[in-house]
Amino acid sequence: MVLSTVVTQVGRTVEGVTDLVTAPFTDPVVRLGVTGLSRAGKTVFITSLVANLLNRGRMPQLAAAATGSISAAFLQPQPDDTVARFNYEAHLDALLGPDPKWPDGTSTVSELRLSFRVQPSGFIGSFSGPQTLHLDIIDYPGEWLLDLALLDKDYDTWAAEALTKAQARPQAAAYLAAVADLDPAQKFDDVTAGRLAELYASYLQTARADGYADCTPGRFLLPGDLAGSPALTFAPLPAADTGRSSLRREMARRYAAYQSRVVKPFFRDHFSKIDRQIVLVDVLKALSHGPRAVADLEDAMGDILAAFRPGRNGWLNEILLGKRVDRILFAATKADHLHHSQHPALAALAEAMALSARDKANFNGAQTAAMAIAALRTTTETEVADGLPAVQGTLLDSGKPAAFYPGTLPASPAGLLAEARSGADEWEDGDFAAMRFAPPKMDMAAGEGPPHIRLDKALQFLVGDKLG
Repeated sequence: MVLSTVVTQVGRTVEGVTDLVTAPFTDPVVRLGVTGLSRAGKTVFITSLVANLLNRGRMPQLAAAATGSISAAFLQPQPDDTVARFNYEAHLDALLGPDPKWPDGTSTVSELRLSFRVQPSGFIGSFSGPQTLHLDIIDYPGEWLLDLALLDKDYDTWAAEALTKAQARPQAAAYLAAVADLDPAQKFDDVTAGRLAELYASYLQTARADGYADCTPGRFLLPGDLAGSPALTFAPLPAADTGRSSLRREMARRYAAYQSRVVKPFFRDHFSKIDRQIVLVDVLKALSHGPRAVADLEDAMGDILAAFRPGRNGWLNEILLGKRVDRILFAATKADHLHHSQHPALAALAEAMALSARDKANFNGAQTAAMAIAALRTTTETEVADGLPAVQGTLLDSGKPAAFYPGTLPASPAGLLAEARSGADEWEDGDFAAMRFAPPKMDMAAGEGPPHIRLDKALQFLVGDKLG
């Protein structure tokens, strides 16, 4: 199937829908936030999600699709003229072309509106006609979400925590060496500040690539049009008695500017409008990088949940006016990198980490869940030596086919998480491996979206109650 075929099918679903925009102020709208950490696959998730909602042949666990409550689905112009449109067609074309490629990842906020004609169920549905429901999908970098935790910390607190964390990560060696060679009380100059910010950003980039999830400030990873601005030219320095013109004092001022001019506007303009949220988490990548990376991911999940508990931040509570996200799903992605026999263990680990995150954030509010998914299935199942359950696919780097056995996940996640929290450098029972697979060539039947694992189950949890 090529993009033109998908577009034709989309066009057919729109035929006969004459009241597409006749009631823009009365049709119900659900705003679904999609975010993730450390390249967990947000762009592919949204692309496959939309394709599978337009062509619902592979969505049996989405009740509205299975029962036929959805009579039509179609794309519409997004409602926010100031936000970039998620480029669904180009991303789908990259995946479905003769030489499939992974689309470019998320670097800023984007949005897409998918509308449904649904027949309500229950008593009301027995005498009412079809209704229109709009699903607004908001894509934003997970690193920005972690920045909310910075709003509860002044520069002294953040700098002390950041330096402690850096000392436990080898990726920060160059930055720590530079800090050791300077006096925080020295007179501020832009060259020194720029060099320190560059070293600190480089450390965060490397740490993220090596599986660490908590790599804030998030805009150091994805600066966009703020690159080189004073609001992104600061770094943590040790505590010291400093004067007004000192390096450390200016770093503190710029950190405060980052809080007020970068972090707060994002939550005011985008985050405050979300109704449901999915957080994509690459648990397998963290496992492959060892216990410290898993512990870091667990902490990051707690910080994420804290962002959905606005009572702790008076200004955010005022923005939300009592409105809260009422469903949050943590989805462990790339389940297709494991044989199906290991999916329960991956789901159990994701669930245990989510429960731990709830405890860490003292969270009591939205309904939360965790599951193992693959937005696009890239492998088939096989066996390797000694009958070990494995998967096979095309390697991204070499383009060659390969069978892959990553290791065995424990049936109970408690021991694994305890080992991660202990600060161990390596797993006691052997390493877990991670592999990068290329997107497969897909031959989809009419009415089918891309192959996936539990994408329909994830959607049922997130918006199934809204679709009838």
